Amino acid sequence: MSDANVRIPEEAKDRLAAIAAAEGLSLRAYLARLADTLLTPQERADRAAAARAALQEWNGYAPSKVEEQDLDSELDRRLARVQPR
Repeated sequence: MSDANVRIPEEAKDRLAAIAAAEGLSLRAYLARLADTLLTPQERADRAAAARAALQEWNGYAPSKVEEQDLDSELDRRLARVQPR
């Protein structure tokens, strides 16, 4: 396994190291696990397409692009109300 050097602010490194330690992991192990759990933009797009296809097959639901944008905007609005700033 090869190593990589990543330059991040010291505060970010300290925060990640504290999170890793709280989970009983080294920073290296934590970052490797994190990388395994996150999706790339293409993976997210593929999953979204699969979900849309499953919904359409299951109940005929096939929103237009405008409807999708409206739903995304509504979700963003609702999340903004409950997320701390």
